[in-house]
Amino acid sequence: MPLALFMVLGTMQLFMLLQGRLFAEHAAYMAARVGSVRHGHCDAMRDAAIVALLPSFSSYLGSGTHGNSPEEKLATAYGLRRTNRYHATLDDGHTGDIVWLFRPSPRFAELNATTARPEDTFDDPDRGGYTLEVRAVYWFPLRVPFANWVMTAMFRAWLGVAAYTNQNPLMPAQAARWQVGTPRLGALQAEFSSRTGAGEYVFPVTGTAAMRMMTPPRPANFNPQNCPHHP
Repeated sequence: MPLALFMVLGTMQLFMLLQGRLFAEHAAYMAARVGSVRHGHCDAMRDAAIVALLPSFSSYLGSGTHGNSPEEKLATAYGLRRTNRYHATLDDGHTGDIVWLFRPSPRFAELNATTARPEDTFDDPDRGGYTLEVRAVYWFPLRVPFANWVMTAMFRAWLGVAAYTNQNPLMPAQAARWQVGTPRLGALQAEFSSRTGAGEYVFPVTGTAAMRMMTPPRPANFNPQNCPHHP
């Protein structure tokens, strides 16, 4: 019975994770699209990513959300999370960041160099142009009961956060011995460890996108290189 229960709930959670991956790709695309026409402005890119991700963790079209039209309800739901933080009451106790945005290119040093392209020729194909690359890290909330705890325990061991040596939920007569693996999250490891340690079951799902800049990138918009997590 425990094995059958986990297989059903685990499959549901796995497919929700795959859905989260699609949303992360969409959020990265929307952030790149908006950034390409807004000189790479982080606030606009972050807002676009949050709005793109909202349907995957919030049922904002319900009667509990203020507004008479879907557009007004979306605006209300976004307004409650515009600081890029989950709403603890509406999002099952989650309080951390929703999305992180990294920008591998263009580099600030490149924009600030003496060889930077003038604004009237920044998109000249003969000179290469600028390409805005975005990597979105979506802190996807795991919501399926029991499966979220079991999968998080496995993720923590696999991602090098902490060993899992509790009772094996699939075989009560045995104790699980999932040891710490090689750290795989880099700068994200501390955030993942902090959230899961507080009982906020999440997984950092990533998506990437690249788009040619339609407006000249401003050096000030790329210092710091990656977008701050909060406005």
